[in-house]
Amino acid sequence: MNAIRRLFRGENDYDFVRSWRIGLTASAGMVALSILLLLVRGLNLGLDFEGGTAWDVPTSSLGVSEARDALRPVGAAESKIQTIGSDLLRVQSAATDADEVAAVRAALAEAAGVTPDQVAVTTVGPSWGEEISGKAIRALVLFVIAVALYITFALRDWRMAVGALTAVVHDIVISVGIYALLQVEVTPATVIAFLTILGFSLYDTVVVYARIRDNTAKVSIAGRMTYTEMASLSLNQVLMRSINTSLTAVLPVLSILLVGSVLFGATTLQEFGIALLVGLLIGVYSSIFVATPITAMLNERRPQYRMVRERLAGRPADGSRNKAAGAGAVAVDTVAARETVSGKKLPAGYSASHPPRPRKTKRR
Repeated sequence: MNAIRRLFRGENDYDFVRSWRIGLTASAGMVALSILLLLVRGLNLGLDFEGGTAWDVPTSSLGVSEARDALRPVGAAESKIQTIGSDLLRVQSAATDADEVAAVRAALAEAAGVTPDQVAVTTVGPSWGEEISGKAIRALVLFVIAVALYITFALRDWRMAVGALTAVVHDIVISVGIYALLQVEVTPATVIAFLTILGFSLYDTVVVYARIRDNTAKVSIAGRMTYTEMASLSLNQVLMRSINTSLTAVLPVLSILLVGSVLFGATTLQEFGIALLVGLLIGVYSSIFVATPITAMLNERRPQYRMVRERLAGRPADGSRNKAAGAGAVAVDTVAARETVSGKKLPAGYSASHPPRPRKTKRR
């Protein structure tokens, strides 16, 4: 309870560095499991991607097994059959021949006790399905390229772009794995939802990155903490904002799932809502436990941040024992302090460990 109060007051001081290793290990495990599910179970691709014909039968009495028995005489018993809501049965097959489509329609109408005109038929050619799949892949590739360019030029650090894109790939793979596990149908609405959640995930990541950029001067100039410690501090500073943003986004999505799909049986809302909910939760997780630690690890390899870390650890920058520690430390501090957030050179003689004292002005 005390920790919650401190969190709401912005006084939290969590050590994210210790949990990053656990988070990265858990992420690697989830990614591996998602890839395994994708290979074993595959995705339940919708009609727009696979092509074929779908028959929607308005009925509350005809079940999946009864519908399969009714389709066996017309050679369509292997079709994909599912109930949608409480009063709709959907049959999906790769068949596009007009005679076969009419035969399946008549068989379903007879089994459900309705007229053939009441059975809605939707036919999608295979070329259309390939075109939709190609457009979805191109949209995702263009999205990734645009994100990489934006973060690299806006934050002036390609390492942050690497961390953000790694988090994006992490979110996509795990979301696809959950869809493979639950066998939820993938439709064009699902692709739109994926692009939406990736944008939200990047928004949360960029918020953390912006705070890190603001705090970078504490590493490059003051030299009081390592880059990793500064990244953990930045996460503490924006943690409450991330939680509030996530809650305000998750609550409407839950209403879409509960009210739209459960109460009213709107399947399109269900497909869209599940993708949004999964992506929002994973996106917040990845911005803290994937994007930020990867960016910290890459930046710790840079000379100026490595020298700060080694100086704070109490050893010379070259790893050897230097008896002339005083002069060496000042030299290292001067070099490390010259690179600021904007990349401008500071005046010579400026030391990270011994910054110049402010000049006193005489009062008249």
